[in-house]
Amino acid sequence: MVEKIIKYAWVAGIAVFIVAVSSFGWRSSWPYEGSGDEEAAQRLKGDVRALSAAIGVRDIFSGDALKRARDHITGVLVENGYRVDYQVYEVAGKEVTNIFAIKEGRDEAKKPVIVGAHYDSCGNPGADDNASAVAVLLELARRLAQTPLERGARFAFFVNEEPPFFRTNSMGSRVYTRYLKEKKEEIYGAVILESVGYYSQKPFSQKYPPLLGFFFPNKGNFLAVVGNTRSRQLAFDTGRALRKDKIPARTLVLDYFPSASFSDHWSFWQEGYRGVMITDTAFLRNPHYHQPTDTLEKLDYDMMAGLAACLASWLTEM
Repeated sequence: MVEKIIKYAWVAGIAVFIVAVSSFGWRSSWPYEGSGDEEAAQRLKGDVRALSAAIGVRDIFSGDALKRARDHITGVLVENGYRVDYQVYEVAGKEVTNIFAIKEGRDEAKKPVIVGAHYDSCGNPGADDNASAVAVLLELARRLAQTPLERGARFAFFVNEEPPFFRTNSMGSRVYTRYLKEKKEEIYGAVILESVGYYSQKPFSQKYPPLLGFFFPNKGNFLAVVGNTRSRQLAFDTGRALRKDKIPARTLVLDYFPSASFSDHWSFWQEGYRGVMITDTAFLRNPHYHQPTDTLEKLDYDMMAGLAACLASWLTEM
């Protein structure tokens, strides 16, 4: 009996060790060489400052913060020549707004691609989560304002991604995808930007769900492209587009790890649409996730500028 207990204890100990060790990356990775676009980096920093510092906490519990964020996003889009549409709905007796700008494509037979990000935060300044993604999406809209596209694009700024609305019917992207489904509207797919500004060159700064770390980098200096099985081709195409522009990127196709669905792409999955997430991996890397310390000076604006430029090139080629 004692021997059996010892045997089971050894097995359990080894299993715990493997899980712990595999939660950190073990592969080498390459650093980003830089975009060199200082003007874009400054524009991105300005948008992050406006959202995370001038406005700060952005949720329905914080006065007019969401309205001020909506107005900033709208102002940038209008300034660059876009017509802005709102999808307004009610939550807890308050009106909240999804924001859209449409870039028409020359080939109407091609289904449009949606590029989206949520603009609310989780009781904190939310510089990385998710002002970084909103800033990149606004910069993408600027870059494409005067550029013809074959395939149309929709820039979508979603509300209420964060708790207590996360993965509920009150989540902004969930409201939108149900609307798409009701209208029987077809799309090429959705590319969701989620926390894209935080990077680290320190060894073992990147964590993973158990068992994945053996196959991925140990430094948090790359972007992850995450999709489910239905979205695998879009995920692979997105990853290739990033790497083509020398942006360190890793593609993961995951259906069963909960953290793989922690953003607005999940809402598209629920209605059978293709959806992928581009992310710096948020809480798997950033110690300031959902903390008051998630502030603008901690972000890499050059990397963000490179991401915006890459997405602009990819959408143009698409």
